[in-house]
Amino acid sequence: MEIWTTVAKLIGAGLAIGLGAIGPGVGIGLLGMGAMNALGRNPEARGAIMTNMILGIAFAEAVAIYALVVAILLIFVA
Repeated sequence: MEIWTTVAKLIGAGLAIGLGAIGPGVGIGLLGMGAMNALGRNPEARGAIMTNMILGIAFAEAVAIYALVVAILLIFVA
């Protein structure tokens, strides 16, 4: 029965990091696309657009880091 708990931990960790990286990846791509569209429409607002884009990317990246922490906890603690 020990092998199945190890297999379940590894599958759970793989799902946590895999699914946890898809969402932020798509989100960062959409943020970049939206920022480039906004810059094309209004180049004078570059500072505000870039500041908000970088802030949004940081929040999206935090989700991926949380998923990595959960995966590491599943592997080594659970």
